[in-house]
Amino acid sequence: MTSWQTVFHKGIVPCLSTAGLKALRRALATDDSRLMQEGTTSPPPLQCVLDWPVEAACAVGYCGWVGDGLETVAEVEEFFAKICFDCDQLLQEPAGCRWFLNWFDETPRDVVLRELLPEVKLALSARAREEEASAGRQGLREGA
Repeated sequence: MTSWQTVFHKGIVPCLSTAGLKALRRALATDDSRLMQEGTTSPPPLQCVLDWPVEAACAVGYCGWVGDGLETVAEVEEFFAKICFDCDQLLQEPAGCRWFLNWFDETPRDVVLRELLPEVKLALSARAREEEASAGRQGLREGA
């Protein structure tokens, strides 16, 4: 597993909602033009536009915007910062999120689409298995 994949699975994915991951999966599968590279949001997070609606976002921001229903530049920027902070905590590495973020921003778009989509699908499959197992354990407790 490469550095970006490790950070994605161990640091980013645990911080994202299932709805966010599903939104990212759709964006990657359809090459949604609102999924942007080389920035967090469009418009950029400048003080004068923080209350403006988001028009495009990076992979992490997209999950909060489209997946979780965030609307403004400020909301998505705050979401992005929290995911990065939480990722770094999980990895126990300051700025550990950079391995994924740099890969996403610096890799040609066609490669990002081709390589990130299977990783998102893998993460969603793992999450579905975890939720299924958890529901099974809950059912056992309730039936006892």
